[in-house]
Amino acid sequence: MSRIAAARDPSLPAGEAGAGSGERDSRPSPIDVHVGSRIRLRRTLLGMSQERLGDSLGLTFQQVQKYERGANRVGASRLFDLSRVLDVPVSFFFDDLPAPYAASGARSSLQQATGFAESQEGFGGSDDLFTRKETVDLVRAYYRISELPVRKRVLDLVKSMGPPPERTE
Repeated sequence: MSRIAAARDPSLPAGEAGAGSGERDSRPSPIDVHVGSRIRLRRTLLGMSQERLGDSLGLTFQQVQKYERGANRVGASRLFDLSRVLDVPVSFFFDDLPAPYAASGARSSLQQATGFAESQEGFGGSDDLFTRKETVDLVRAYYRISELPVRKRVLDLVKSMGPPPERTE
């Protein structure tokens, strides 16, 4: 297994056989796929096309597609540009990483660095509610309501239709 492939899977030992071969695994990194899915999530929540996002970044829509699939790795400067265009912090793209990757030292030091800051919880959730089409449609329709009192009444109505929220103490 290549060093690159071993670095992608935190459960593998660093010195796995074949580490010096220099061959590259053709599958995208799970982290690249996750970052791409977060790009797609935010873009769709904003109602933005791949073409429009690409134009904002000086890219073709095909390049945006490759980022969203994880086929192309997103560099630091491009990630910064994406965060500005999509109006989210850079950390948004790493929110809700799968457990084996989120448990790395870098993640825990990031959590320690927040100190008394607000929680750095992810935008989505472990159940992926925010990637469902119906959720995106609901959020878009909600924000198309221009009158704030009407919007608040819609929110109150929807809340009243579900079970009461669980109390956390």
